[in-house]
Amino acid sequence: MHRVISSVILLIWTLLAAGAFAQDNPSGGTATCNYDESNQLVVNYQHVSINLKKPLSIQVPSGKPWAPGGKPMTLFTNVPIEIGARNLGVGAYTLLVIPGSKQWTLIVSKNTDMNAAYDPQQDLVRVPMDSGELAAPAADLSITFAHVAPDQCSLRLDLDKYGHFAIFQKK
Repeated sequence: MHRVISSVILLIWTLLAAGAFAQDNPSGGTATCNYDESNQLVVNYQHVSINLKKPLSIQVPSGKPWAPGGKPMTLFTNVPIEIGARNLGVGAYTLLVIPGSKQWTLIVSKNTDMNAAYDPQQDLVRVPMDSGELAAPAADLSITFAHVAPDQCSLRLDLDKYGHFAIFQKK
């Protein structure tokens, strides 16, 4: 029964957030990871394009928190998860990244106000992301999830020459 209620709550959150997100940003995207039939993660984000002929560091704020498209990504989960060494309960969170020349850091924030200025006091965890070189440079930000184990979803952000990864473990 608890799983059904959790699934319904996540579905409602996702639909409300997707509706609000779509109204504010017609070029938004969604990435979903289903741990199983009733447990999932959903990330909403804005599409971003870069000019591959210019250095990424002049198009994206290197070393500083960045919200792609000017708004943080949103994370919705209907199952407790772990990222880095931090446990996160069922709920909504915002995500930002700190781009570096090759390695990025993922920030999970408890602040869910999409219009608020970034406040580092709201950070729950900062996780260094694994990185790998892409076969071909990506001019458009791509955010996807992949299963890497039965209870693990890897969030992947591809932009320019690198893909950046962070693992979300189902608790």
